[in-house]
Amino acid sequence: MRQRSSWDEYFMDIARQVASRATCDRKHVGALLVRDRTILSTGYNGSIRALPHCDEVGHMMENGHCVATVHAEANAIIQAAKNGVRIDAATMYTSASPCWSCFKLIANAGCIRIVYGEFYRDHRIFDVASQLGIELVGPGPQAEASNQKDAADRANVRLETIPGS
Repeated sequence: MRQRSSWDEYFMDIARQVASRATCDRKHVGALLVRDRTILSTGYNGSIRALPHCDEVGHMMENGHCVATVHAEANAIIQAAKNGVRIDAATMYTSASPCWSCFKLIANAGCIRIVYGEFYRDHRIFDVASQLGIELVGPGPQAEASNQKDAADRANVRLETIPGS
C-alpha cells in the first residue's frame, strides 16, 4: 500500500517545483503561502518584472550575493497582495530558509509558520521567530543540521524531519 505524503511534504515538493522557474542561476528558490491546506500564492527568485534575468545577463553582486533578484518569499507575498489575497495566519513553505529581509516581510505579513527545505544563511530568524511565536520547521538530519539544531535549541523552536529535504 502506498503511503501518502504529509501535508508538509506535499507543499515542500510544490515549493521545489516552483523553484524550477527561478531566473538567478546562483540559487533557485521557490516559495508558497498556504492556509487551510490551500495554496494562496507562489513565488520564485527572479529579476524585477520586465528586466533581463541574471542567468541571461549576469549578476549584480554585493557582499558575495546577487542583489538583482526579488526573493521567492517576497514574490509570494507580492503576488498575494497584487491579487487581493489575504495571507494572515498562513504558512510560508520555502525551499531555503528565509534571509533576514524576507523573514521580516513574512513576520509582518502575519504568517504563523515557516517550513523550509534547507538552511540558507541567517540564524537570527530562530531567535526572533521564537519571540514572535512563529513556528519554524526545518529539514531533518543533514550536514548543516547540527548548526541549525544548536540555534533552534537556543531559540526553543521545533524542528521536524521533512523527508526528501
